Amino acid sequence: MREFVEREVEKLNVGDNKDRVSVVQYSRDAEVHFYLNTYNTKEDVVDSIRGLRHRGGRPLNTGAALQYVRDNVFTNSSGSRRTQGVPQMLILLTGGRSSDNVDSPASALKQQGIFVTGIGTRGSDSGELQKISYEPEYALSVSDFNDLPSVQEQLSTVLSKVVVRATPLTPTVTVVRGAPGRDVVFLLDGSDGTRTGFPAMRDFVERVVQTLSVDDNKDRVSVVQYSRDPAVQFYLNTYPTKSQILDTVRGLRHKGGRPLNTGAALQYLRDNVFTASAGSRRLDGVPQLLILLNGGRSFDSVDAPASALKQLGVSTFAIGTRGSDSRELQRISQDPSRALAVSDFTDLPDVQQQLQTLVESVATDVLPGAPTAPADTAKRDIVFLWMVLMAQGMASLPCASLLSERWRN
Repeated sequence: MREFVEREVEKLNVGDNKDRVSVVQYSRDAEVHFYLNTYNTKEDVVDSIRGLRHRGGRPLNTGAALQYVRDNVFTNSSGSRRTQGVPQMLILLTGGRSSDNVDSPASALKQQGIFVTGIGTRGSDSGELQKISYEPEYALSVSDFNDLPSVQEQLSTVLSKVVVRATPLTPTVTVVRGAPGRDVVFLLDGSDGTRTGFPAMRDFVERVVQTLSVDDNKDRVSVVQYSRDPAVQFYLNTYPTKSQILDTVRGLRHKGGRPLNTGAALQYLRDNVFTASAGSRRLDGVPQLLILLNGGRSFDSVDAPASALKQLGVSTFAIGTRGSDSRELQRISQDPSRALAVSDFTDLPDVQQQLQTLVESVATDVLPGAPTAPADTAKRDIVFLWMVLMAQGMASLPCASLLSERWRN
């Protein structure tokens, strides 16, 4: 596997403004060996690959690895140029069936416009690889990893054609600056623990709304408060003027209640607020933004609902206090850098400018049919993800011959 990656990199035009490469190894957990922006010369990339050592571990959690790559590697901070229209490619080498579910993470990668090729051996689950790959026919098989050299040329040919085949079909990304507006949803922690901080949250929402362009029908706003259950204060299509929104925000009362079910609230937003009937213009390509103000750790799991919002193309910004779980907020946010922290809600003005800067530069997933940024065919961001198990050595791991037969056909 290591030699396969090295030979493939040798054929790339590696450079900061050309092809970029990342390598991730996984078993129970994923481990990044280097990111897309770690090395900007082919020599450095190849040297690092030659020094890779087998990680070991069990069980094989391919689903978790795919989700990790989506949330931590195909990001701006890790060197991904997805928002610039640069093709995003993931080459998965696996020799066994995953112990966890791969469906949701694989779907999330596809919706983000990432072209995935799954390569498995006779120990792999062919149906699972087909679900992971961008299209079922891109799930390739070899009898053993030692056969990978026989398909090297076919892989290079496929990768060179990926831009032409994938760009018109996949969701692509554009950077939105100014027009055509935004759909902004505020999710406020209204549990018992935030009673004294609620006036500061309310004032913060009011100040943010003041910066939006509501009256000319560009921006739309919704506010939802939650504790054990969510309660919609108003939907995206409830008020057409800024003055109406501000009057309602000023009149908000603390909801109260326990426990704090942030996961259920996120799922509720996905199913009931970011919808066309509730005023969302997602299908028209309008950026969808969620601003979460949170003061405590969630009683329920946030992982699946947060992933569902990301798959929908919602850009989430989470702001927490010292009572919040910072890692939980990072998982909720579209990117960990969009999880902000204050000591107390009264300190929210300290992060308002930072939030506004992030919101104004937000990149949003655009659905097929919406205006998209043209792909840059001179560049590619390529991530190699391979599995390792404790009981197997690097040379005998099963993930190489499937490629050749499929591509040869």
